[in-house]
Amino acid sequence: MASVASRSVPQRTIGGFFQNSFNIIRNFSSAAPLPSTSAAATPKKSKCRKKKNLFEVAHFLPNWGIGYKMAKTHWKGVCYEITKINLYKDGRHGKAWGVVHKDGLPAADAPKKISGVHKRCWKYIPEPKQKIEAPPKPEDIQA
Repeated sequence: MASVASRSVPQRTIGGFFQNSFNIIRNFSSAAPLPSTSAAATPKKSKCRKKKNLFEVAHFLPNWGIGYKMAKTHWKGVCYEITKINLYKDGRHGKAWGVVHKDGLPAADAPKKISGVHKRCWKYIPEPKQKIEAPPKPEDIQA
């Protein structure tokens, strides 16, 4: 029994020596660089959000966006007023139809199928707030 215990002690010390040396090397190699005080070295959080397709934008609008205006982010002065949406089961894909508007006026009478509805570049166009007209003054009304 004594011989077994004496043999295991030197093996433990040799194994412990190599294990400690590897731990020291690992600590030096994975040490984080010291933080610098310069503004250029501090990383900024990116505000890159995943853009949405037409159906993901319409999901948050009442009645799936029917009657609301939507446009691609890179379009200037052009939008579609959604008239019909045909959704697939997952709710993120489908087909859509709408009336094209240019500079706020309808450019066509009949709705047409909207192309590129699955591309991730759609946004909701809020309606401009209507000017609230004050009622006419009694002085302006002539009897």
